[in-house]
Amino acid sequence: MQVDFYQLTRDPAEKILPILAAKILADGERLLAVSDSKAQLETISDALWAVKGEAFLANGLAAAEQADAQQPILLSDRAEAANEARFVALADGIWRDEALTFERAFYLFPPERTDDARAAWRKLGEDESITRHYWRQDGGKWIKGP
Repeated sequence: MQVDFYQLTRDPAEKILPILAAKILADGERLLAVSDSKAQLETISDALWAVKGEAFLANGLAAAEQADAQQPILLSDRAEAANEARFVALADGIWRDEALTFERAFYLFPPERTDDARAAWRKLGEDESITRHYWRQDGGKWIKGP
């Protein structure tokens, strides 16, 4: 299991998530994006539908319907893969242990959630089955770092 920590110092999750989602879909995979904020999920959805250079990145907000299973990108307030995704993006900066049931988790956190991210980093470091990576923004690039 791999967890990628993305420290959002320049761009919000709504701007980064379409980039990650495009790569995941290009590899033939599905994604679950999670946020407690309905407004953030709607903003993410709008961003996915308006990806530059792509026609769009099809997505849908989770509901108690069978249509969830057909969404290549499902947006939800719960970390449950109703679309059978193997990848999860925690877009609101809140760590959820349910993310550990996925093959790979993207933990996007803003500066005000740095302490929470550090606590999650330490906790996950205790489990040898988890590979952790830290990414930070440096201008318009992502740098892998300590």
